[in-house]
Amino acid sequence: MGNILVSVVIPTYNGAKYIKQAVDSAFCQEVNLEVIVVDDASSDGTMKVLEEYQTRTNFIVIKNEKNLGVAASRNIGVQRASGEFVAFLDADDWWDPLKLDKQLTMMQDTKTVLCSTAREMVDSDGKSSGRIIGVRERITYQMMLHQNWINCSAVLVKTEVIKEFPMQHDDSHEDYITWMGILKKYKEACGINEPLLKYRVSKVGKSGTKRRSAKMMYRAYRHLGIGYVKGTFYFCMYAINGIRKHYLK
Repeated sequence: MGNILVSVVIPTYNGAKYIKQAVDSAFCQEVNLEVIVVDDASSDGTMKVLEEYQTRTNFIVIKNEKNLGVAASRNIGVQRASGEFVAFLDADDWWDPLKLDKQLTMMQDTKTVLCSTAREMVDSDGKSSGRIIGVRERITYQMMLHQNWINCSAVLVKTEVIKEFPMQHDDSHEDYITWMGILKKYKEACGINEPLLKYRVSKVGKSGTKRRSAKMMYRAYRHLGIGYVKGTFYFCMYAINGIRKHYLK
């Protein structure tokens, strides 16, 4: 295989319906990579779906003996990663074939350690809603206090950096907390404002409903050590920007 450049970490729980599309979209990337699926004690046919990839030398599947949650599952995948970069992909999302190649170029040009992309919203059947959620080309800690510009399935990050900031606090947006830690230390991330991620909207996921997601966001501010007054202010800004992002365009 040569040297692995990107390790793609795909956590899944009962993801048999969609995971093949996610894995295939990773293997369609035009970079040297490995795919690491972490099955969080699924009880459906997920492992059966994955059998077709078992002969590939760049495919690894890890099955948790008990359900640990998405944060712990991603961390397990990261610890197994051998690539210089880690890309996260949820089992019900998929990528454009040029996603990783474009991100690697952007990160090299900007000298940043983390890159995100815009995303196209699709329904449970994979049909486009016609909505695209954009991303800024330059993302800072202060910007992220007001609005989360980074979607986990769109992230490419240096492996050594993500190992510094493992995901935790499954009661909130664990990925957001990680991005904030990275931005606080490394100052900036970069973004590609192209919908290179196809993001499946579902109400059955961890933060599927807007109300649930809002509660998790408020908890995330508290986990970041932000006080009640500032936390309430930032939460209000997050809510306003969320309405603009999802309903006013």
